[in-house]
Amino acid sequence: MIIVDEAFCKGCRICTEFCPTDVLVDSETINKKGYYPPVVAKQGECHGCRLCELLCPEFAIFIVNE
Repeated sequence: MIIVDEAFCKGCRICTEFCPTDVLVDSETINKKGYYPPVVAKQGECHGCRLCELLCPEFAIFIVNE
């Protein structure tokens, strides 16, 4: 399961650009800081590679194994 903390996100788009399965996409709404945080478009297709979590410079993405 992918958890995105919108309060920390600064909209760098690293996670959406480097996700190998395109699970994350840009949101159409802005967060309180004025950025477009990523949203999980295809939760079931996440392979759990944790690349988004590792590359996020703001530590806004967490992977939780169910």
